Amino acid sequence: MARRRPSKHLRTPRPLLAGTDTRRVSLRGRSWLVRTIRAGHSEKEYRCPGCDHVIPPGMAHVVAWPEVPPLGVGSGLDVRRHWHTYCWERA
Repeated sequence: MARRRPSKHLRTPRPLLAGTDTRRVSLRGRSWLVRTIRAGHSEKEYRCPGCDHVIPPGMAHVVAWPEVPPLGVGSGLDVRRHWHTYCWERA
């Protein structure tokens, strides 16, 4: 009988800086990891924390999370946010 892989919830999380398009940015005294999402790869709707408007599917945008997660948070994945590119650059 074939062995099954463990549940993704039981596996060790992947490193967040795995993609080649992820860069480090210093903003407001904190270090952030930022990834640009191209329009063709955006398939879901998100709400931008900068302007509180919807980022529709198919729109290029930015995903950002702190390099060091806040206390009480397991990883940066838990606090990542999707921003309009303009809103992120304005912040």
